[in-house]
Parts: sequence; C-alpha cells; structure tokens
Amino acid sequence: MALTYQRESHPAFTPEEFVDVLVRSTLAERRPVDRPDAIRGMLENADVILTARDDGRLVGVSRALTDYHFCTYLSDLAVDVGYQGRGIGRELIRLTHEAAGPHTTLILLAAPKARTYYPHVGLAPHDSCWIIPPGPRPESP
Repeated sequence: MALTYQRESHPAFTPEEFVDVLVRSTLAERRPVDRPDAIRGMLENADVILTARDDGRLVGVSRALTDYHFCTYLSDLAVDVGYQGRGIGRELIRLTHEAAGPHTTLILLAAPKARTYYPHVGLAPHDSCWIIPPGPRPESP
C-alpha cells in the first residue's frame, strides 16, 4: 500500500470519483449522490478538502467548511470500507484540522454507523446540536 495524503486546492478528482468514494464508504446513503449539481457545488464551495490515495486511487476524502479563526465544520469524512481501520480517517481529521487552524473548534455530525468511531480518535461528544433539515419549514403556531 503506497498511501499518500494531499490537500486539494481545487479538487483534483471529479464529482464522479467523489461519489464513488462516498458509495464505497457508505456515506452515500446520506448525501445527494443523485444530484450532480449538488455534488459539484459541495466540492467547489468547500474551504478544505484532503484526500487519501492508494497508488493514485481515491480511498478517502475529508471536506470541511471553516472561517479559519473560530470553527471548522467537517462535513464529510469518507473512507472506503476496505481501507477502514488503518488510521486513514484519523489522519484525514488531523490534516483537516491542521489546515483550517488547530485553534478552531472542529465540529461534525456523526453518521449513525460511525457514532462509536469518533470518541476513539479523540473527539468529544456534544449534547446540544440543533438542525433545521432541508425542505419546507413547518408553519409556526
């Protein structure tokens, strides 16, 4: 395994390659992989993208939004299931936080299957996260 990590200034991979690694990681279940415009926008508008490659093959991606001063939202951490358990996710998290500024607070929402992974790599749980899901908002009473 010749694993390399790289920060992407403009993704050096196509939206199709991104979708492929999302599928191979199971993260595609919670991403708009059927909407190429959304996938393209996710890549074009990310502040920090890190990749892991094995002999050139994309096997891991982290994609984050940050202000570089206070907070960094790690929106996607995808590692091919066949490569999980080798420290790739941990290294992508470390490199992403380093690129955004280790003085920022790194924030992520865990996929249901990954909830037990994040404490293992040093992230602390937070009990007050609130979201407004996509779609029409319910009317106020």
